Amino acid sequence: MAQAILAQAADLPLPFPIPARFGVAKMATARPVISVYKFDNPSEKSGTVAMPAVMASPLRPDLVRDVHKNMSKNKRQAYGVSMKAGYDTAAESWGTGRAVSRLPRVPGGGTHRAGQGAFGNMARGGGMFNPNRIWRRWHRRVNVTKKRHAVVSCLAASALPPLVMARGHRIGAVAELPLVVSDGLESVTKTKQAFDTLKKMGCGEELQRIVDSKKIRAGKGKMRNRRHKMRRGPMVIYAEDNGIVRAMRNIPGVETANVSRLNLLKLAPGGNFGRFLIWTEGAINKLQEMYGKTSDAVCPGKRRYSMPRPQMENADVARIINSDEVQSALRPKLEPPKKMPKLKKNPLKNRKLMAKLNPGYLKKVEMRRKAQQEGTPEYELVQAKKKARVAASKEYNKQHKKGADTFYKTLMRAYESKAAEAAAQKEGEGEEAGGDED
Repeated sequence: MAQAILAQAADLPLPFPIPARFGVAKMATARPVISVYKFDNPSEKSGTVAMPAVMASPLRPDLVRDVHKNMSKNKRQAYGVSMKAGYDTAAESWGTGRAVSRLPRVPGGGTHRAGQGAFGNMARGGGMFNPNRIWRRWHRRVNVTKKRHAVVSCLAASALPPLVMARGHRIGAVAELPLVVSDGLESVTKTKQAFDTLKKMGCGEELQRIVDSKKIRAGKGKMRNRRHKMRRGPMVIYAEDNGIVRAMRNIPGVETANVSRLNLLKLAPGGNFGRFLIWTEGAINKLQEMYGKTSDAVCPGKRRYSMPRPQMENADVARIINSDEVQSALRPKLEPPKKMPKLKKNPLKNRKLMAKLNPGYLKKVEMRRKAQQEGTPEYELVQAKKKARVAASKEYNKQHKKGADTFYKTLMRAYESKAAEAAAQKEGEGEEAGGDED
């Protein structure tokens, strides 16, 4: 399909000029024409139409997701907790002095409820903190321009087969995207005829996918008239309703929409653009009338609105950067220096760090090493000092320490004499005691 499209659009001019004031060169961002297929015989073409400029708009999935999130809140219904919940009793605090908390307590007697705490959110049966109220801000306001930008982005995404397939649609047998059918489809009134037309256009696999996806919903929704859920299928967009709405409404997954009243919630279900759209020839022509032929001027069908213009003509930045023209003008890539994690070292154990803190540390260590190495002048100096120290000690001992006249020995002799006297005295007392007995 892609090869046929490229071959068809090879020698055709652009459907709209690109303004020169944006400072960009002309570039074909989309094929210029779309084939129109006969509704009763989709294998044949009835002509071509120009590709609407809106189909080449920038893709903004972030914008579509944000607008869908806020718009989907506008159908919520208010819910909340009863105003009397937790407070429907005549509870009153007992005050202090009763050895219980000051929480209000249910009055009366004869039942377990009497005397129990009430009102507080910490009490059983009391009111809850911050209950839901019906005056909550349920809905969200969305700017009109923002919604229009999101719709434009969805229309552009519907023209790209990769995005449509990424959304889950089976379009392998579809001739091309956008798929445009002649206006005779708007006059179809029978569902069987509409179903056969869709199958002939290559949508049979897509319709079967929808039927197979029907499942029972999980949760309470199956009790509330939402028992089954089903995938979304193609959406048929028409210009005039001559019976097409009634013909399509009973086909599972198929929806219809008027081209002048496109809804973002249907164009991007779940906030994901890329829905499979089937256009009638009148709808695609009216789309061109609504949005105009360029993204430069104000849209004729939208008051005070211009389509978003892309910041880049070619959004493939990786291809631009990796091109030979750009790479040849760039210098080689600079490798950043390897940064090791900064460690906190102990200078008492790390010599380099101690040398940084004390510049004389390494010299001191070197002198200590040489003082212990034989044959070095430092070692000889240490040994000479040691010999002089020993000689001086001996000389001192000769002069001041003479045999038994040392301080320690003199001190010990004082103890020895007293001990001897005490021993002699005991011996004398023992001899006297023996004489008395005789």
